[in-house]
Amino acid sequence: MAHIPSNYASMEHGYRERALKLFPWVCGRCAREFVYSNLRELTVHHMDHDHSNNPNDGSNWELLCLYCHDHEHSKYTEAAQYGSTVEAGEDLKRDVATHNPFADLKARMKK
Repeated sequence: MAHIPSNYASMEHGYRERALKLFPWVCGRCAREFVYSNLRELTVHHMDHDHSNNPNDGSNWELLCLYCHDHEHSKYTEAAQYGSTVEAGEDLKRDVATHNPFADLKARMKK
């Protein structure tokens, strides 16, 4: 299990607020949409699993609902516990997204 820093709660509060301002309130896996009343169910996932890696552009974060976040972490737990037929971690790697569907949203909203 990864080491959790003693100031984790304050760190989480800071990057969570930034992530919620940067990204639409939608789960990056199941596409469930969130509103203020259920926003507590939307979590910030660190793609590299390093909670101290919090670049200002949010490039290490994705918003996931509680269920998808649990599933994402269970993949690593199960790989460690049961092993894998693929080289370590190879089945868990993903290509980096190069498309930003919200890049010209402001311009489209003006039309």
